[in-house]
Amino acid sequence: MALSYKARRRWSLVILLIGLPVYIIVAVKAVSLLDRPSILVELLVYVGLGVLWAIPFKMVFRGIGQADPDAKDSAD
Repeated sequence: MALSYKARRRWSLVILLIGLPVYIIVAVKAVSLLDRPSILVELLVYVGLGVLWAIPFKMVFRGIGQADPDAKDSAD
């Protein structure tokens, strides 16, 4: 089932305002459980986790910054 443009906008806001801060807290806690690895390892883990969170939500964020494709043009 495909989400409408408005539904994708709403879900993207929920993901960015609620989900991303929670994910950041979990990522920091996960790295802290590694007993403070070297800075290079820590950087690689953060970069990997930073990319990993966006993969499942790629379809939700696609096209959000563009105009609503279902909206009627008022320029006529």
